[in-house]
Amino acid sequence: MSQQGYVAAPPYSQSQPGIGGFSAGFGPPNSALHYGHYGDPNSSYSAPQPGVSKSTVPFGSSAPVGPPPPGTHQFSQTNFQNGPSTPGQQPHRFQGPPPPSSTGPSYPPYSHQSQPAYPNTVSTSPTAQLANQLNSMQINSYGPGTTPSSRMSSGHPASFQGPQLPPPTQQQIALPPGSQVPPPANNVNGLRAQPPLPPVARQDGIPGPVPADPNLQQLSGQPPGPGYHPQPANYGPQMAGSQLSYPGAFPGGLAQLPGPQQKKLDPDSIPSPIQVIENDKASRGGQIYATNTRGQVPPLVTTDCVIQDQGHASPRYIRCTTYCFPSSSDMAKQARIPLAAVIQPFAIVPPNETPLYVVNHGETGPIRCNRCKAYMCPFMQFIEGGRRYQCEFCNCINDVPPFFFQHLDHIGRRIDHYERPELSLGSYEYVATLDYCRNNKPPKPPAYIFMIDVSYRNVNSGLVKLICDELKTLLDKLPREEQEESSAIRVGFVTYNKVLHFFNVKSSLAQPQMMVVSDVGEVFVPLLDGFLVNFQESRSVVINLLDQIPEMFADTNESETIFAPVIQAGMEALKAAECAGKLFIFHSSLPTAEAPGKLRNRDDKKLLNTDKEKTLFQPQVNSYEALARDCVANGCCVNLFLFPNQYVDVASMGLVTMYTGGTLYKYNNFQLDADSPQFLSDLRKDVEKKTGFDAIMRVRTSTGFRATDFFGAIYMNNTTDVEMAAVDCDKAVTVEFKHDDKLNEDSGALIQCAVLYTSISGRRRLRIHNIGLNCSSQLADVYKTCETDALTNFFAKSAFKAILSQPLKTVREILVNQTAHMLACYRKNCASPSAVSQLILPDAMKVLPVYVNCLLKSCVLVGRPEIPTDERAYHRQLVMSMGVADTQLFFYPQLLPIHSLDLKGDTVPAALRCSEERLSEGGAFLLANGLSMFLWLGVSTPPELIQGLFNVPSFAHISTEATSLPDLDNPFSKKLKSILEHIQSRKPYTMKLIIVKQREQPEMLFRQFLVEDKSIYGGASYVDFLCCVHKEICQLLS
Repeated sequence: MSQQGYVAAPPYSQSQPGIGGFSAGFGPPNSALHYGHYGDPNSSYSAPQPGVSKSTVPFGSSAPVGPPPPGTHQFSQTNFQNGPSTPGQQPHRFQGPPPPSSTGPSYPPYSHQSQPAYPNTVSTSPTAQLANQLNSMQINSYGPGTTPSSRMSSGHPASFQGPQLPPPTQQQIALPPGSQVPPPANNVNGLRAQPPLPPVARQDGIPGPVPADPNLQQLSGQPPGPGYHPQPANYGPQMAGSQLSYPGAFPGGLAQLPGPQQKKLDPDSIPSPIQVIENDKASRGGQIYATNTRGQVPPLVTTDCVIQDQGHASPRYIRCTTYCFPSSSDMAKQARIPLAAVIQPFAIVPPNETPLYVVNHGETGPIRCNRCKAYMCPFMQFIEGGRRYQCEFCNCINDVPPFFFQHLDHIGRRIDHYERPELSLGSYEYVATLDYCRNNKPPKPPAYIFMIDVSYRNVNSGLVKLICDELKTLLDKLPREEQEESSAIRVGFVTYNKVLHFFNVKSSLAQPQMMVVSDVGEVFVPLLDGFLVNFQESRSVVINLLDQIPEMFADTNESETIFAPVIQAGMEALKAAECAGKLFIFHSSLPTAEAPGKLRNRDDKKLLNTDKEKTLFQPQVNSYEALARDCVANGCCVNLFLFPNQYVDVASMGLVTMYTGGTLYKYNNFQLDADSPQFLSDLRKDVEKKTGFDAIMRVRTSTGFRATDFFGAIYMNNTTDVEMAAVDCDKAVTVEFKHDDKLNEDSGALIQCAVLYTSISGRRRLRIHNIGLNCSSQLADVYKTCETDALTNFFAKSAFKAILSQPLKTVREILVNQTAHMLACYRKNCASPSAVSQLILPDAMKVLPVYVNCLLKSCVLVGRPEIPTDERAYHRQLVMSMGVADTQLFFYPQLLPIHSLDLKGDTVPAALRCSEERLSEGGAFLLANGLSMFLWLGVSTPPELIQGLFNVPSFAHISTEATSLPDLDNPFSKKLKSILEHIQSRKPYTMKLIIVKQREQPEMLFRQFLVEDKSIYGGASYVDFLCCVHKEICQLLS
């Protein structure tokens, strides 16, 4: 089969709607500047007309599996149909509401609308047997363990001899024909066995003298091929005509099917995310990863290794969805793999890796290409004896400035290549000249303004006193440059309820002075001198103020608050001081006082699962967007600490935080004793973070493709400049690329990210990250270098952006549809021919279905009355700025068996799959997802473990009220504490520990995080979802 794929037949050759598809459109159809993908009205992939049996609804219901009946599927350029269609009807992009189903069972969670099952167009009904066939699967593009032998590339006939590229490894899952086909007499344990093959067709990683080709349809009556363990049959044969019906665009469970008794599928036979993570750790953990090769796939984010920059940016800074781009846009449209990079420009580098070098060219400033303005980097080619250089981004020939001239060696490389970071490293910094500064003046060091809500509830709960006490010690830890003795950051203080109180804390004063601004409609800053001060100089006055604030408002009974004027005041103060900075706002209630930005409670459960649900994620008044724009223009970043005990409209209040690159923290029903440690830890981390201020980011690419869409905690005034009032080490921007021409396989695809920012000491800097990717005209190369974790990050952000403008049901459908498309295209163009009932997954994407299913089950995409709207808006906002490591853990939590701790060694027990089947009554398990942390205890947990962790004699004595473990001097307790600290140290948010006892009420909350199981809110289990995707793939291929 040719690897070029089929060019003529839709659905592959045309532009497909979908995330990372290639249609025009987030938002209204005529919005030309948005390059998104949801809901393109002109897309060629048409959903069925009313009355047509084909459904593109991914979550709709089961598609038939197995050989299609001859002659029923026709393709035409405008219509993709499956079955008879009514002539003259226009195709629509998305289906209208389906007629209520009379066949499928209605599950309580999404029963507002059941979908009809697909009519059974296939003579043999599908079974849902999934059996893992590749036992010793290996990743063949790197690492030890690849078997050296003559291999057959999947794109060539078997007779071709000689050294060749290995085929892309793939996971293959058998779904044999259904119940009408009698099983052969000598069936081995329900698996059709396999004939041996000549050695030339060797597949990777399958041991044994006569290698078996797992891609050939297995014949009955032969002994099994070597390297395969016979596996018990899983699902029993299904009755003809019984089809799964997944109501409301969500696959439910398989439990309620008619027909004979279903056997449960063995989850060990389907791809395991934990196995993928552990395999990568085993092959690449602890090693040095050198970035000296274009287009190489880095270790997974979950693997610890030492990264050595040798010409391409470290994967800590940039990860891509694939490290080999398709060479043409037609190929890209065919595969529908999003081409994107997740850029975390200020990512933390561990102490054993080299920090970024700073290059200073004095008053001439950085060297740049005259045409495209790309910065000097390792991709530039020096010519004419070193007097000129060719820019690899736009091919322009530039003169080398005299001061920068150097001779070339015998291979055309400059003699000083290794002495200059900008010639030999993927990431480095330039000192920026005045041309790069606001108003051509050097910037001042940034300022931090602490703004405390002193309304009745906050004072009464003890929160105001807690904040003031903490600031006394925290202000000594303000971030500073390594070579400086003290921080250059200045601080200011504001309190507020219905009015604003500014404080003068000038060092010459004996007592702080308070100034009240009661005109909140037109906020002004009542003082300049003495508002922003150096903490070390004004220490006594500031400490005095922090002692006084809780007493000053102790008798308040003011419960109404303002919010937008607080941000406005902070921004005006920074603007007046001509510096960038951060506002730390501590706020607890819906701002209902008469003032700009006043909000009402609009939390309406009736909007769920309607077209108006999207309004719940949009701000309710326009003033917040205008405020955000002003904040970004003035370099004012807003960090918001929320302490709500009811609805506070996070979608509106968090908007300025999101657009300014700030961080949102939320502590529901804050209790001083239980929640203080979490809040104070978050506050300390945030104040001490290394941050770039007043930042602007530009992503340049070599010819043939360009950056078209950006996702993150960012603001965009135009289509190219990503503006961030601040950007810290945890914030990532996901950038999508599209072709505008053919890419050259020799020169590859080059990306340069430049971030211009002000450092914490007030210096203007340019941080440059460069990465080179390969290009290929073979789809197999693209699939082979995909990174599932980066794809998950992209899908999550683009879906979470899309819900602002589209119904959730549509967004969910597109996600599944695109997943099926990517896998179907691989099957069609890269895999060896095999039975239709085989589910074939590319090795690099074999766990993508798990992650997509986890994303579909996230509370953001699930409209359920039990889930608070604020919680959904909060999660949406957090994910939009996450990097790859954070989305990986967030969507697939880490589950560790604590009862099997190795108390003598340093090792952490291997993680388990997130499923209830992995829990045991006699065990204790730790689950963490980056926001929450649970310690689950089985009813039969050994008493010595309970004594060691809690210092109580038995399970019954454990209190679930505690939010931390007692400090005990025993190996169990010390080991678990060190594991908790290790997990915590890598994550931006402090996770509050929740203790869960088996069979007690809080267990319901814990179970939502067992993401491979069916969700209590109606999301499919991993097994069901895999069946659903497989049916969708079969539908696409038939």
